[in-house]
Amino acid sequence: MGEGVDDAGWDVEPGDDIEPVVQAVGRLLKVCRQSAGVSITELAEAVGYGEDMIRKIERGVRIPRPEFLDSADTFLKAQGHLRAFREDMRKARYPKKVRELAELEGRAVELLFYSNHNIHGLLQTPEYARALLEMRQPVRSQNMVERGIAARMARKAVFEREPTPTLSFVLEQVTLERPYGGRMVLRKQLEHLLEVGKLRHVTLQIMPTDCEENPGASGLVEVLKFADGTAIGRSDGAFNGRPVSNPKDLRILELRYGMIRSQALPPGKSRDFIEKALGRL
Repeated sequence: MGEGVDDAGWDVEPGDDIEPVVQAVGRLLKVCRQSAGVSITELAEAVGYGEDMIRKIERGVRIPRPEFLDSADTFLKAQGHLRAFREDMRKARYPKKVRELAELEGRAVELLFYSNHNIHGLLQTPEYARALLEMRQPVRSQNMVERGIAARMARKAVFEREPTPTLSFVLEQVTLERPYGGRMVLRKQLEHLLEVGKLRHVTLQIMPTDCEENPGASGLVEVLKFADGTAIGRSDGAFNGRPVSNPKDLRILELRYGMIRSQALPPGKSRDFIEKALGRL
């Protein structure tokens, strides 16, 4: 049995709409391998991955890494047929909910976020994201943690999109002070916030704890606006936390976010606030 690397991908979630594509890639891999007269053992040794993992891919229960498809395509002389699924498998590696969220964020021209318990996912460093995911209850498997981190980091592509979207973040002061993962993790996270805050299309504001009024007391607020004039939003404290898209409900969320933003520190003072929090670590 060839040892190789076992993690060439993650198991597909049963019932996920990406499952038929993963199964098709598995069948294609098997056809290409058999047509080339190559055994699973030979393929495993050639590409450096475990035999059990390759069997799972061929059965359609394991999502292959894009790099695996590259190596297998070259070795099996598949003429690009396996490599053609690179992008599909890259997206498939992230949980369905994350794929759907990333698709919405990828279309939005304006994104509004208010976070009250921790730094928003789009602003998190890998270390900070790991700390959050590892403290969840019930405990997640290491595979689920790694998958969650990778998915969260992939969503950051929204900052580099063209045309550039407008992003507005309001963070509670306490999110700058809770040392999730330890002081060094928090320090690196605050340094990252300062870097992101320099981007011209990003507005970053802090809501001080001593603010006597805060419309965000009932929970997070998120609103994504699209180029066609439509939008989608949600809030912990409205509509039972469900996403809404009708103008009347969205108006409520936009009004709430507008009040939160008006009562938070302006961007310049917020940057000073973050620098002072960093200096105390």
